[in-house]
Formats: sequence, structure tokens, C-alpha cells
Amino acid sequence: MNKAPDIHQRLDELETHVTHQDSIIDDLNEVSLQQWAEIKKLNEQIEMLKGKIEAAQEAMDSDDSPEPPPPHY
Repeated sequence: MNKAPDIHQRLDELETHVTHQDSIIDDLNEVSLQQWAEIKKLNEQIEMLKGKIEAAQEAMDSDDSPEPPPPHY
């Protein structure tokens, strides 16, 4: 008979532990989703900046006129 209460107590502790782990997994999943959203946003910004840099480089390369001398000459 002594084993029955002990088994119930152990079962309760295991259920509590599993519930706690489920909560942690849900929290980690939420953080992961937020990070993926942030990564996607940052990648879009990088692509936009790459386009602007490439356009600026093309504009600089297409300008064949010599560079004017500095103002102190």
C-alpha cells in the first residue's frame, strides 16, 4: 500500500514536469517565429541596399567625364 501514494506523487510530478516543458517549448517556438520574421525583414533590407549600391556603382561607372579638381586648386 505504501507504493500507491508514492506512484501517484511521482505521476503528479511527471505531469507537472511535462506541462512545464510544453510551456517552454511554446515559448521557444514563439521566439523562433519572431526571429525568423526579423531575419526575413533584414534580408529584404539587405537586398534593397544591394540594389541601391549597384545602381550607384553603375551611375559612377557610366560617368566618363574627368573628375573636377578639388576647390583649393
